[in-house]
This record gives sequence, structure tokens and C-alpha cells, in this order.
Amino acid sequence: MAATESTHLDPSEYISHHLQNFATSHQTSIIDMHVLNIDTLFWSIVCGLVAIFILRVAARNATPGVPGRFQCAIEMLVEMVEDQSKAIIHGNRTFIAPLALFVFVWVALMNSLDFIPVDLPGRVIGWLGLSGVISHHRIVPTADLNGTFGIALGVFVLMIYYNFKIKGAGGFLHELLSAPFGSHWSLWIPNLALNIIEFVAKTVSLALRLFGNMYAGELLFLLIALLGSIWTFGADTTVLGFIGHVIAGTVWAIFHILIVLLQAFIFMMLTLVYIGQAHDSH
Repeated sequence: MAATESTHLDPSEYISHHLQNFATSHQTSIIDMHVLNIDTLFWSIVCGLVAIFILRVAARNATPGVPGRFQCAIEMLVEMVEDQSKAIIHGNRTFIAPLALFVFVWVALMNSLDFIPVDLPGRVIGWLGLSGVISHHRIVPTADLNGTFGIALGVFVLMIYYNFKIKGAGGFLHELLSAPFGSHWSLWIPNLALNIIEFVAKTVSLALRLFGNMYAGELLFLLIALLGSIWTFGADTTVLGFIGHVIAGTVWAIFHILIVLLQAFIFMMLTLVYIGQAHDSH
């Protein structure tokens, strides 16, 4: 949002403006494959590249001696992911464990963008003279349902891939038709229906859980920002709005650190669990 626009919006318009994406076109339905949220794609890719850079630097600069703070933090993270993957994945973890590590760092970085002041991206756009081109900009990819669904669909593809890889086409089809009620032909349709619902539910819940938490956090930051706008810079009671803004903003930002890391951890764990289930047979 451009700095020049913020003074012309009432509170509801201010929040509505901040919750709109910079997209290729206006979305007219719940599912519209022709619309691309450019800001979500941009920041998702940027965070992904930063995650790769951080992990690559840690790997290249690792030393066998006493580790520094950065190496120690990465080693603790790697050990945590390795322990979780060992407990969940009963098979080859050569690809899955590094994937889980990347997912945690990537999602944590995307979530952390929520700490950037809500008006800062719009002000930067205004300073660069791009407010006429970029009318809206949402900086948190995980607060966009399209972003979280995109990641969840990637996990869904991996679930299907590992089911085929480990069980084979025949074994996977047999499991879809025989679990959980039995292999009698009369139970094939109920079994298949329940398994399809299970795969869909896993994907949808994975996306909605992350989106819901980050969207709520984004909304609270917007409300706190509005609280600060009450102050008219005079020596009157409106200064309480600014004081409340500082206190509420500080408390929520500190608490939000836990949410950011917890949601990244939950997403990583569910990714491991769902892929790990492909290694188990009913």
C-alpha cells in the first residue's frame, strides 16, 4: 500500500486493502486457475532461495572442531529433524530427511515475514515510484490460501509418489480397495471412497491449518496498526491509542515468534507423517 493512500482510507478499507494480493487479474470464483498472485509467488521463491542459501552456507562452512553459534544452531536443527524422521520414516530417508529440514526452514522464513511492519512494503513501493503499477501487496505467502495449498499439493504429490514407489501400482491399488474394511469385492467402493476422502482431507487440513494461523496473525497486526492511528499527536487521551499500539504490538510480536516456529514445525511433522504412512501397509 502506498504511503499516500493510507490517509484516505477508513479502518475497514485499510484492512481490506492490505488483505488483497497483487495478482494478474481479479479473482471471480473460489477456484480460478487463471489468476496468479505475483506477490505470493515472489516471496515464496525468495524465501526458498534464502533457505537453500542458509543451509548451503552451513554445510560448506561446517568444521569438526568447536562450532560457532550459526553452525551450532543449524546442527541442533538438523539433529531435531533427523530424530523425528528416524521415528516416523521406516525406510530410506536419504531424500525425505533433507526435504523435511528444508520445509521447516522455508515455512519458518515465510511465516517470519509477518514481523515486517504492515505498512512498510507499501511505503517502499511508494518511495520507488511503483504505486501506480503495484496497487496491492501482501508480503506473507503463508497468509495466502493459494500459497499454503500450493505447498500442501506438493506434499500430496509426494504421498502418492512414495505409495507407488514402495508398494507398487498393484499394491497401492489393492490397499485403496481393501483398507480399512476388508478385501471382499462388495467393500471396494466404500474403501476407495474413504481412502480418497483421507488423502483429500490430509491435503486440505495441511493447507488450512497453516493459512488459518498466519492469516489470523496478519489480521491482528493490522488491528494493532489501526490502534496506533488513533493518536492525533496531541496531548490528549488519543495518546492512549499509541501506548496501546506499542504494548499490544510488542506482546503480540513476541508471542507470534512462537506461532511462526510452531506452525513451521507442525507443517514439517505432518509432512513426515504423511510420507511415512506411505511406507506402512494396512
